Amino acid sequence: MASGTTEGSTQKPKGSQPSAVRTIDRSRAGQVAPTVVLEARGGAKRRLSGYAGKPVLVNLWATWCAPCIAEMPALDRLAAASKGRLTVLPVSQDLEGWRAVDGFFRPGRFKVLTPLLDQPNDLALALGAKGLPMTILYDAGGREVWRVNGPMEWDSPAAAKLIGL
Repeated sequence: MASGTTEGSTQKPKGSQPSAVRTIDRSRAGQVAPTVVLEARGGAKRRLSGYAGKPVLVNLWATWCAPCIAEMPALDRLAAASKGRLTVLPVSQDLEGWRAVDGFFRPGRFKVLTPLLDQPNDLALALGAKGLPMTILYDAGGREVWRVNGPMEWDSPAAAKLIGL
């Protein structure tokens, strides 16, 4: 499907709940994932290239972003359902760092998701993020497949089809 087209007919107006599928942007397909350093809880450093070998769904989000919060449970269900076939990687854009993220990722709230921190938003800048949430699918070789701005129902059949699950 061409860049900027909508796959599916379930797009909802702005301000509503996440849609099953939003406008998919394939204009950067084939680009290698940025090499910026992300921070794991405890201070360990990670790069997207460290997740090579299976597809990675990178979700840029923040605790102050209502649509981001609304889609996080569906991302967790997707991560659980696709474990071993897909890595779902929530990357926080919170300027308050782990203090904000830990307040949201309370123990027991999510079963599978493990957040990373993008400080000082180097990944968002490298990706040209224009808003949150923004989600990018990378193939097993670390090349962009597509991206989407705005929340989605990540555990829907339409999203699974789009991801290739």
